Amino acid sequence: MTWFAAVARLRSRREPGVLVTVATARGHAPREAGAKLVVGENATWGSIGGGNVEAVAIDRARELIAAARPGPELIDFALNDKAVNRHGVQCCGGTVSVLLDPLPVVPAVAIFGVGHVGLELARVLARQDLDLHLIDTRPDVLTEERLDVLADSVAQVRVHHPLLLPEAVLEELPPGTHVLIMTHDHAEDAALCDAALRTPRLGSVGLIGSAAKWARFRRRLAAEGGHDEAAIDRIRTPIGLAGLTGKEPATIAVSVAAELLRTFEAEEG
Repeated sequence: MTWFAAVARLRSRREPGVLVTVATARGHAPREAGAKLVVGENATWGSIGGGNVEAVAIDRARELIAAARPGPELIDFALNDKAVNRHGVQCCGGTVSVLLDPLPVVPAVAIFGVGHVGLELARVLARQDLDLHLIDTRPDVLTEERLDVLADSVAQVRVHHPLLLPEAVLEELPPGTHVLIMTHDHAEDAALCDAALRTPRLGSVGLIGSAAKWARFRRRLAAEGGHDEAAIDRIRTPIGLAGLTGKEPATIAVSVAAELLRTFEAEEG
């Protein structure tokens, strides 16, 4: 796997990592400037030349992965028989500087139902560095023409078009994905709520709708789904900022997005 594919893999799985790059190489060195290595919690991809340099870089990268708020670091190596490092001597004769750049675990959001509100919400969230999953069973909703408004997105947009059971997509989402349920069909919403409560690895779960709708769902989740009160309370409704009562799709979208941004900041500590 190439280093570029490894970075994409870590991002899609919401796993932390570090991109290690040979920043400078003078004299005899194992690899030239620009060589790259990707370090994950349990695997590596690529190489910066092996030996002591690579071993030290991997050790330090995993320390950064475990740190709360890691920042980039530059490590200098003298490759001669007088410079003894953690993993021994590497006497190529040159000097190497290695940049360790932590790869952020970006937020992930799944919008189930990309109608008027869902599309407006996608437009707002698409301006953020996150993974955005769009799910809808209707064939005319996730067309290329309709989603053209997201063409310049900062977010990584992933489109899912299940033919029958949108709740099956929940199993495909990476851990910690925040789920927003706002489909065109209340029966579909109810099935998604039930399935989301059976998927504990998700992040927050939000449901759009009235108090009356939620009262019906709550009774159904308890009676037919067998969920206890604590589990049902995982679902947040209404969604959006309290006190912002506008019902226009764009207003609702801004409100919901603002609440999510608060959630992201809380997760970062």
